[in-house]
Amino acid sequence: MPSPLSASVPVDLRVEPVDDILDEVEHTLQTRLDRQTLVRKRRSIGARTDRRTWVRIERRRFEKIGGQGWNGTECAALLEGVAKPQWHRGAAWRQPGDSVMWRADETDLLPGAPIGNSALATEPSLPDTWWQAFNTSLDALAVQSTRRVATPDTVMITQSGISGAVHRFLPDGVDVTVERWMPAHADLNWANMTGPEFCLFDWEDWGMAPQGLDAASLWGNSLAVPTLAERVRHERRHDLESRDGKLMTLFVCAKILAPDAHPEDPRLEPARIMAAQITKDLQER
Repeated sequence: MPSPLSASVPVDLRVEPVDDILDEVEHTLQTRLDRQTLVRKRRSIGARTDRRTWVRIERRRFEKIGGQGWNGTECAALLEGVAKPQWHRGAAWRQPGDSVMWRADETDLLPGAPIGNSALATEPSLPDTWWQAFNTSLDALAVQSTRRVATPDTVMITQSGISGAVHRFLPDGVDVTVERWMPAHADLNWANMTGPEFCLFDWEDWGMAPQGLDAASLWGNSLAVPTLAERVRHERRHDLESRDGKLMTLFVCAKILAPDAHPEDPRLEPARIMAAQITKDLQER
């Protein structure tokens, strides 16, 4: 009989029974999970352990694992100068009788709570030291070396994918070739950073990406708070004012302005305005 968490049907781990998976993790990592601390997301779950660490558990279909694998958190352990939880150990296993794999990664506990949801609706209270640490980490990440390719939204970023997205705004004939590729977190949003002490976590999708992907992603997730979006643009202006940064801003705007976007999303209008401005800038080059 197929597993209730079969790859053939959509799965949301926020509502699916996961006790068997938690039992497997406890047995494999030789620890006990505090199920009172369980955090459930659509495709991942996490909990504290009796070792005063954190375990994140993710489910992926085979086709979403790809050539680079899905050990991003483990590989990120080698990054220097980036504020992130220390990785201790991990394990992966196949779900019997199904084209699904599970992975558990054990890391240090976060130094604080996540700042909020992925996209914020109110201004967070972040000290200047937070922004300094934020910039230091992103600058350090950009000069690392890796063969990984970023997978934002679990989809490998490619030149063809970028071209298809940004040509929604730009006419044919405008060159949209990316010039600079560098390491990026690839899921930079307000749910993956802590405050008031800065720490960046959830590294499963990091890898090479066009300059400005992270900055544009965080800007897009800040648009409901204009002062916050402007602060992100100011702090990461080196990235966002580059040609590739402008392409990445259009890439993010295309996601926000998707056909299935909620008509009351407060990010829609500022995304339209920015897309029009950048389109004009790129056409005049």
